[in-house]
Amino acid sequence: MIDSRAVEPGDLFVGLPGGTSDGSEFAPAALEAGAWGVLVGDDHREHALAAARGGRNGSQAAVIATADPLAALQRLATAWRRELGCKVAGITGSTGKTSTKDILAALLRPRVRAHQSRENFNTEIGLPLAILEAPRETEAIVLEMAMRGEGQIAELTAIAEPDVGVIVNVGPVHLELLGTVERVAAAKAELIRDLRPGAACVVPVSEPLLGSHLRDDLDTWTFGPGGHVQLLAMDGARAEIEARGERIELELPYREPYNLLNTLAAVAAARAAGLPVGGSFEVRFSSLRGEIVELPGGVVVVNDCYNANPMSMRAALDHLAESPAERRIVVLGTMAELGEGSAAYHREMGERAAALGIDMLVTVGDAALAYADGF
Repeated sequence: MIDSRAVEPGDLFVGLPGGTSDGSEFAPAALEAGAWGVLVGDDHREHALAAARGGRNGSQAAVIATADPLAALQRLATAWRRELGCKVAGITGSTGKTSTKDILAALLRPRVRAHQSRENFNTEIGLPLAILEAPRETEAIVLEMAMRGEGQIAELTAIAEPDVGVIVNVGPVHLELLGTVERVAAAKAELIRDLRPGAACVVPVSEPLLGSHLRDDLDTWTFGPGGHVQLLAMDGARAEIEARGERIELELPYREPYNLLNTLAAVAAARAAGLPVGGSFEVRFSSLRGEIVELPGGVVVVNDCYNANPMSMRAALDHLAESPAERRIVVLGTMAELGEGSAAYHREMGERAAALGIDMLVTVGDAALAYADGF
């Protein structure tokens, strides 16, 4: 636990340094709330020890002092991952990684004891917390891995030590920092580079930017039309999928084309890890990703405002255009971190909305005005 306000008896509180304050300062509050111990920076050792002696757990409370609490948190997560000895899948991608994580965990849960990272617990802080939340009986952990620059996926891979690494796709995201889509691909491919020999990786069948990053000593699975895992037929909610010659039938609780592709990536990850999938399942997608809100008067709002990039925006517009409705309205905020090409990307999405027959487009934010230029 890194928020002293949310500490409950039995928690270990980790005080992390922040931009405006040092979490170690709140160790006494965490001990008073019943934490069995605190992990703090060396500068706060004596202060924490004094608080421990007078806290709820008294002499039983533990104080762990270290020069780098974040690094210690990450080492604890790796140690727990090894202690569990379960299968671990790490998922990254320019778009759809959260939904793929949610789908994979939902596919596994009817058959194995699966644990997944919550919401956006996908950074150098969130990922180790997600691992440490896994109960002892866990048989599979599904982790999301986010990045904004080079070296970050490598850091997460070192913590999680995945058995399967999944790259859902590569697209124009974080260009303000990375400059080119090729560098985005290389940053994502740190996951492939740092997998242990004999591990498995899952990649889109039609992604040339990842070709040079593949390794002969990994079990590589491709997904999508013509890949190792592909959709053979769709009949209502029933999907027939082929996975390296194996026929798998799933009852899907969704029909969006992008989530069908995410499902293929999830099936590939499960089978690459040797875990069974099939039949019906229920999935709860993380918040602000395609949430359906029904309003009076027959108005349906699709709340998909967690994040945006040209790939996810295109998929959302396509899905809206295919949805039955008398009138379709889009309210679009800014797609951030697109660098010098930002205006062109926004204008392109406006053009696409017009071509799809969207009835009205509302822009939010100065940078989003370029949507209207294209619309």
